[in-house]
Amino acid sequence: MSDMPLSDVERIKTASRHLRGSLSKSLGDAVTGALADDDTQLSKFHGIYQQDDRDLRAERRKQKLEPAFSFMIRVRVPGGLVTAEQWLALDDIADEYANSTLRLTTRQAVQYHGIVKRGLKQAMASINTTLLDTLAACGDVNRNVMCTAHPDDSALHQQVFEAAQQVHEHLTPQTGAYHEIWLDGKKVKGADVEPIYGDTYLPRKFKSVVALPPVNDVDIFAHDLGFIAIVEDGELAGFNVTVGGGLGMTHGDQGTYPRLADVIGFCTADQVRDVSEHVVTVQRDFGDRTSRKHARLKYTIEDRGVDWFVEALNARLAQPLQAARPFEFATTGDRYGWYEREDGRWNYTLFVENGRIADNAEHRMRTALRELAAQFDANFRITPNQNLVIVGIDGQKKDAVIELLEGHQVTGKGGPSALRRNAMACVAFPTCTQAMAEAERYLPSLLSRIEALMSSHELGDTPIVTRMTGCPNGCARPYLAEIGLVGKGPGTYNLLLGAAPDGSRLNTQYRENIGEEQILAELDQLLGDFAAHRHEGERFGDFVVRAGHVPALDHGRDYHRLAAAVTG
Repeated sequence: MSDMPLSDVERIKTASRHLRGSLSKSLGDAVTGALADDDTQLSKFHGIYQQDDRDLRAERRKQKLEPAFSFMIRVRVPGGLVTAEQWLALDDIADEYANSTLRLTTRQAVQYHGIVKRGLKQAMASINTTLLDTLAACGDVNRNVMCTAHPDDSALHQQVFEAAQQVHEHLTPQTGAYHEIWLDGKKVKGADVEPIYGDTYLPRKFKSVVALPPVNDVDIFAHDLGFIAIVEDGELAGFNVTVGGGLGMTHGDQGTYPRLADVIGFCTADQVRDVSEHVVTVQRDFGDRTSRKHARLKYTIEDRGVDWFVEALNARLAQPLQAARPFEFATTGDRYGWYEREDGRWNYTLFVENGRIADNAEHRMRTALRELAAQFDANFRITPNQNLVIVGIDGQKKDAVIELLEGHQVTGKGGPSALRRNAMACVAFPTCTQAMAEAERYLPSLLSRIEALMSSHELGDTPIVTRMTGCPNGCARPYLAEIGLVGKGPGTYNLLLGAAPDGSRLNTQYRENIGEEQILAELDQLLGDFAAHRHEGERFGDFVVRAGHVPALDHGRDYHRLAAAVTG
């Protein structure tokens, strides 16, 4: 592939002067609400996606107006940790520059939507004052580093969080472009030096996570690089290393598919920086820069083999990896409600449907969280399941916290079902440029109908991991759901079944391009069979494989073959 032409994004990066491009000029162009085409690509490295309101496209086209351009800004929040002071500032930004909502992402970050170009620079500067940033929240670099969502639970959790922080800091780009463009920083004379990324950064995006068994809330096998904490005799011995995960694919393209990461060895805690750097540099040097669809680390490993990758990595490490050590995951879900920490204080995990924090007719969640930060000095942890942990509450104040949440209709009797608590959706329409179908706006109503089916089969509060995306890129990790719904077109989805509840097995496509009524009809039969024939404690994802409704998908490269065999 070395003699093939580079992708156009490679040209843009090469000419960008370490991510500067003509972004400053584009920001000052008042004639259009958009950035120049090349700058639109570069802005992703700064944590920005240019979007437009797709609900308004047709009408604006009739009126001969350009699309209603706006921007999504993604704030990096390593490990999902947000202080009370930061939360209050982030909440202010939502009103001042965005659409008065905050969205918690499936990678423990915060997104703003609806920011117009004239407010971009001021919004970015305001984010910087919180001691958070957006650099590398998107783009061909290592993105927000995920970590098990409860670093305050114990000393072990804190050690694991510190490892995630090391990866975050070590893999952050060194370019001065971010400060120059957004913060009016001093211009750097001559060329920047990117000691890890080089002049053209990575061939494609790169995602890193850290997990502490038995909880796999980060879905570690879905990411390019992972560190699984190994605890021996109550102490952190080090980490198993995983590489080559990634869920995005393209409908109809047999060369693209979801892939789970391989466990390739074990490293000590003091090797984490070295391992993270050189996993990145191997991908930097050998990843595909000709085809963006084939540019993730998972395809580098597929093309060259796991053994080749381990050999190439060990040749660069100061100390080679040791043999992987035993571990076991039990769940990918969150622990809801109150639980006590080792220090005697309390945390409370709050369900946030699809990560959207807003005040609306149903509840005043934004107001409630603002008051918690202001009155209780509450810190927060964003979970990989788009929920929020209220952190460090004194035991004597627990009742007051619940009273505040109930007063704003955020919590109440009953609460969401286990099905809903284990569901996620991407944003999709109206702003995502890749969306083919609804997700965030549609999943809640579909879940209500699935809940009715479960009730009819006396499944009660049975948990089933259910995830929906508006396209096959996999942002809400639908390929690791017991019930996955992947947008194919307006109102239609591919139905996928059979992922393992611990995140260790992909699901298999069961039906293609079907609408709501057929989705419900298929699930009605499947849930009925599950209710009648499941084993004690058996999860739905495991049942549909055991019962033969779908074959187990042992490797992502078989995704299309098995989908064709099942759907005919």
